[in-house]
Amino acid sequence: MTIKIVKEAPNTVEAIQLIDELEATFAPHYPDESRHGYSVDKLIQQGVHFFVVRQDGKPVGCGGVQFFGTDYAELKRMYVRPEYRGMGLSKLLLQHLADYSLEHGITVLRLETGIHQLAAIGLYEGFGFQRIEPFGDYKPDSLAVFFEKRLG
Repeated sequence: MTIKIVKEAPNTVEAIQLIDELEATFAPHYPDESRHGYSVDKLIQQGVHFFVVRQDGKPVGCGGVQFFGTDYAELKRMYVRPEYRGMGLSKLLLQHLADYSLEHGITVLRLETGIHQLAAIGLYEGFGFQRIEPFGDYKPDSLAVFFEKRLG
C-alpha cells in the first residue's frame, strides 16, 4: 500500500468529488450559516494550498491550508472518505499541513469545525490543538468549535 499526499488544484474532478462528499456529510447537521467551508471557487480565489491524499493512486482524502500573512494558517476542507478512516490518514494529512505551514514560516495553525464532528475534534485535540475563541471573520456560533496550535 502506497500513501502519497500531493498538492493539487481543488477544481480537479477528484478533488471536487471529495469536497462534495464533505459537504454532503455536513449538510444534514448544520444550517447554512454554520457551514464555513469554502467552495471550490473560493479555495482558488483565496489561494488555499490544497492537497489530496492518495492510496495506491486513488483519492481518499483532502485538506488545505490558507495562509494569513505570517500570522497564522487555517486548515480548510479536511476530509477522509469513511471507508479509509481509522488508518491514520487524517493524522498524516494533519502533520503534512502543519509541516507545510512551518516550512513557510507560519508557527500558528488554527481551524474551525462543527460540534458534531467528534472524530475530528478528537483528532485535533490529540494533535495538541487547544480550544480558542472565534478568530478572523468568524462570529460566535453554538455549533462551532475553534482551535489553535503553536507549531515548532
